[in-house]
Amino acid sequence: MVDHARARRLGERIKVLAAEALAKVVKDPDLGFVTFTDARVTPDLMQARLYYTVFGSGPDKDRTIQILEKNTGRLRGEIGKKLGIRLTPTLELILDEVPENAGALNDLLAEAKRRDEELEKLAKTAKPAGEADPYIHKTQAE
Repeated sequence: MVDHARARRLGERIKVLAAEALAKVVKDPDLGFVTFTDARVTPDLMQARLYYTVFGSGPDKDRTIQILEKNTGRLRGEIGKKLGIRLTPTLELILDEVPENAGALNDLLAEAKRRDEELEKLAKTAKPAGEADPYIHKTQAE
């Protein structure tokens, strides 16, 4: 029987253990600021996807990603020691691009709001192109 709740709990535990293991296992001084944002474990508890973000510029970010990929096995070993289950899930580290996409979306929303405010100002001062009331009324037709 598949237990999705157990997989969810195990994912949260793996996320915490990965953060702790990162400082202990990876001794590279070039490692940037890494935050583990989510961990998802398959229902059979054999594979775990660990999502992370890296703070920094392009070259620093690329170097940190290389360091993490190189040390995935060591992270898995450290997590396995503290996890306390028979089989340690395989780790797949995935760069989480949600914060960057959210920042871009936030910029787009700010631009839309600015344009709406400009349009509202123009609408308040707008005057009709022709007469104020261009429609023919019954009193005028007679």
